[in-house]
Amino acid sequence: MRAALDEARLALAEGDVPIGAVVVDESGEVVGRGRNVREADADPTGHAEVVALREAGRRRGEWRLTGCTLVVTLEPCTMCAGAAVLARVDRVVFGAFDEKAGAVGSLWDVVRDRRLNHRPEVLAGVEEAASAALLEEFFAGRREAGLPRWRA
Repeated sequence: MRAALDEARLALAEGDVPIGAVVVDESGEVVGRGRNVREADADPTGHAEVVALREAGRRRGEWRLTGCTLVVTLEPCTMCAGAAVLARVDRVVFGAFDEKAGAVGSLWDVVRDRRLNHRPEVLAGVEEAASAALLEEFFAGRREAGLPRWRA
């Protein structure tokens, strides 16, 4: 989770929502890193998890990430939870819960839906306070600057 928090800090420094993710293989090696790049890249799919999963797939030379763990600072949304299922990761570990858009237990539970052919293990609330603090800092800064929550 420390590596994912480092990625989130990089996103914060670049003016994007501070969410970071890493994909770790069976041996504990980080094979994919990602941070939110939606603003920087003008990419609606530029979520930290998608970026990290893409890099892991490229590095491993296949899209099946069996044996891997996706670690992310914020509970994945429906897109990212679906990507984790489709990538066949063994587990999803996340920090802060997302009561507004979380799809790993908060609003939906995509990764444990019995209708799907793959259901990763879930470990929630890891470094939850540190993950939440980065998000709170980001949005407080935007409010103090009189900026809208999201860029127009």
